Amino acid sequence: MIFLMKRQFLFRALTLGLSASAIILTSCSTTETRISNHPEIYQTLSPRDQALVSQGQIRPGMSENAVWLAWGSPEQKAVGNMRGRATETWVYITYTTAPYGYGYPYRPYGYGYGYGFGSVSVFRTHHHRSFVFFGDPFYDPFYYSYIPPSIPVPYKTVTFANGRVMSFQILAPYR
Repeated sequence: MIFLMKRQFLFRALTLGLSASAIILTSCSTTETRISNHPEIYQTLSPRDQALVSQGQIRPGMSENAVWLAWGSPEQKAVGNMRGRATETWVYITYTTAPYGYGYPYRPYGYGYGYGFGSVSVFRTHHHRSFVFFGDPFYDPFYYSYIPPSIPVPYKTVTFANGRVMSFQILAPYR
């Protein structure tokens, strides 16, 4: 029974990992590939903006197309209003590993730890039958794996008004 559960878990984890890898690998684009796939957009930029875009940089006043060539498609877009003007903010997200201890209190070496050993529970049903459970009833194989959770974190934002960069931020990495 335990072997079958482990096998199902590993199969699901492998399937999820392969799916995520396929999505990541097919959706990756670089500044160079965006420029080479859309030279007509790149040619409309001023020489100053072409130089910045080639280096993956942006500046205030730059067009949405130039930002897209430099930074790519955002993961999120938010509409708003700034100083009486309609705005659109593009949010770029990266993923970071959760710090040790992130999550609910059943962290390894705390209560709830045990990988199913050393705990015996006896349960009685309303039909007067008893069963014995060996192990931790709160054991979660995904939680106790050595794969720390990945947390989405915004790392760049750019706000446009009338199709031009009004402001942008590049956030320093969390330390």
